[in-house]
Amino acid sequence: MRGSIVIVAMFVVGVIAGAMGLAEIPEQSDVSFYVLCALIFFVGMSIGSDTGTLRSFKRLNPRLFALPVLTIAGTIAGSAMAALILPHSATDCMAVGSGLAYYSLSSVLITESRGADLGVVALLANILREIFTLLLAPLLARYVNPLAPIAAGGATTADTTLPIISRASGAGYVPLSIAHGFVCDFSVPFLVSFLCTL
Repeated sequence: MRGSIVIVAMFVVGVIAGAMGLAEIPEQSDVSFYVLCALIFFVGMSIGSDTGTLRSFKRLNPRLFALPVLTIAGTIAGSAMAALILPHSATDCMAVGSGLAYYSLSSVLITESRGADLGVVALLANILREIFTLLLAPLLARYVNPLAPIAAGGATTADTTLPIISRASGAGYVPLSIAHGFVCDFSVPFLVSFLCTL
């Protein structure tokens, strides 16, 4: 839990530093991309150096690979139900939910199709999903199931939430987490575009 709080605290400090002009990064800069690549490199290095993790990938039950499909279906169903209490249509809510925490892409697609207002909702909803995963992964793994942080992370489980999922659920779940993230990432542009046309 402490590691999750530190990660979110660093995010907040970064937002404050950027807002105050203390750490300006040009809009076209690839700094965050390279930092993310370095993070994934170190996660990969820890997996590669642990032969037990590589063996656990081979021993994973093939049924576990249904997790991304269930994550997507559950997210869209939950988003449709959210329309009962939110001032948006079911299709708008499903389009936002189908971003699966891939906020940089989904918010742009939704803004282009449905306008800036819903695009901002998509951006905030998907950022919050990632933040909640970072904060709650240890609790979800401990009190629900080791698969719960992976499902909660959506498309981020192959990158930004992978380190905290590895720590919370165990290194044996890293290969599944990466596969889950890839499937969710790949589905986002198709799902968001389709739901925005309804």
